[in-house]
Amino acid sequence: MKNRPALLLLLCAVLLLASAATAQFAHGLGTVAGKVVDEHGKPVADASVTIQTSDGLYPHATHTDASGHFEFTRFSAGQYDLRASAKGVMSEWTKRVILRPKKTTDLTLRLPSTAAPAEVVVVH
Repeated sequence: MKNRPALLLLLCAVLLLASAATAQFAHGLGTVAGKVVDEHGKPVADASVTIQTSDGLYPHATHTDASGHFEFTRFSAGQYDLRASAKGVMSEWTKRVILRPKKTTDLTLRLPSTAAPAEVVVVH
């Protein structure tokens, strides 16, 4: 029982450090939001948007809403690459997008025009 105050003090210190570490982690999170548009600048609904770290790890995907908007929240600050795809076409990777803690990075991803299907000639 003599060590009870020391044990209580140690427990309080551990809880304080744990809550500080959690708060520090939460402050290091950022958001990427934006829209996907076609070659004419019109929003693309239900496009797939992929985000991954700039070294190609930890891919995540979402879909745009009816207005072409997407959002990735609570990502660690750092550099990411993003691209969109819809109706069989993909945008180029937008490289090294920087996420900053407690900030939202706005981005527009443009899908290229859909190429006309190649004509198939069958020779008998």
